[in-house]
Amino acid sequence: MKVLAFSDLHMARNRAADLVAASTEADLVIGAGDYCNMRQGLDEAMQMLSGIAAPLVLIPGNAESAEELGDAVPEGVHVLHGSGMTIDGLRLFGLGYGVPPTPFGDWSCDLTEGAAAEMLDRCDAADILIVHSPPKGYGDQTSQGLSVGSKAVRDAIERLQPGFAFFGHVHESWGYRGSLGQTCLANLGPTPSWFEVNT
Repeated sequence: MKVLAFSDLHMARNRAADLVAASTEADLVIGAGDYCNMRQGLDEAMQMLSGIAAPLVLIPGNAESAEELGDAVPEGVHVLHGSGMTIDGLRLFGLGYGVPPTPFGDWSCDLTEGAAAEMLDRCDAADILIVHSPPKGYGDQTSQGLSVGSKAVRDAIERLQPGFAFFGHVHESWGYRGSLGQTCLANLGPTPSWFEVNT
């Protein structure tokens, strides 16, 4: 299965156009959060992505709530947050929001490590884990060299050993590729990222 994945669109119309154009070659498209800016513009962001014809699975970032995303997506688009689904035999589980809580203010949708761990514990198995926040120590480096990822996400990856874990959130680490055990890790960013996934 050819999977196209991205994160942190943040209302960039040119990036959205690139994703829509690339999606014609995809069997599945995955978004790992932050489509709008500071809880503003989500309907417009979803309109930018409306030309994606392949199955589209999104999780909320910290720039939009799960409820807001669920209300804004077109019919047929799947939203995961503490939940999973299977598409053509591919098991997906998603968890959005900033983990641990960010310093960005009241607009940011965040979870504590404990709350995130409880939601991730709902997952028994996944081929792809979709999270907004990186696992602690992997693709989570800020420009100041700080590691701001999530221990709960890292623990879930170590427990589940999915084939892939997709995330975003830390812009300075966009494009990061690595591994944790048997899991391929990717901090996606807003450009098209391609993955071949066996089902």
